[in-house]
Amino acid sequence: MDCRCGVKTLIVYGTRYGATTETSKELAKVLREEGFETIVVNAKEEKIKDISEYELVVVGSGMRMGKWTGEADDFLKRFNRELGQKKLAIFVSSMKSVSEREGKTMDVASSRKVALEDKVSQFSLHPIAMGFFSGVIDFNKMDFLTRRTMGFLKPQLEKDGFNEEPPGVYELRDWDEIRSWARDLAVKARQ
Repeated sequence: MDCRCGVKTLIVYGTRYGATTETSKELAKVLREEGFETIVVNAKEEKIKDISEYELVVVGSGMRMGKWTGEADDFLKRFNRELGQKKLAIFVSSMKSVSEREGKTMDVASSRKVALEDKVSQFSLHPIAMGFFSGVIDFNKMDFLTRRTMGFLKPQLEKDGFNEEPPGVYELRDWDEIRSWARDLAVKARQ
């Protein structure tokens, strides 16, 4: 029986430049369309004190230099025991589409391992789904040093077919992939 009941869902995320915020909101939109009661929380702006009322917890993070944001990582540490009793999904926003377009499948696999599989192992988690998405490169939101360090990427991004729109911003996400993952997650969460 396909229960379209309102599975209480928490999406909590960490972001550096805002891309994971938009991804989290899109995931929530799809889950709501699937009948899930969903709230979205930026872990930097709001500290979650209790997750007992949620059946499904989705934890997301932006990635930089192979690391999760501190807030998302702290959430996993703080609620590690409780997450073992929940349906859990995790996702990250990364630069995977750049490597994919360049045919660097080993880089994609290595990044996925660091971002998801190593994190799951670190906390002994058992997620029902793991999402490995692309994010946004926004040079306008980076500090001077990061912008300077990442500056070499601009010509490569344009060569790979990513448009700079608006100036300084490269959208790397595949929204269809993100929505499809959320619909698949809804199916798994109902089982």
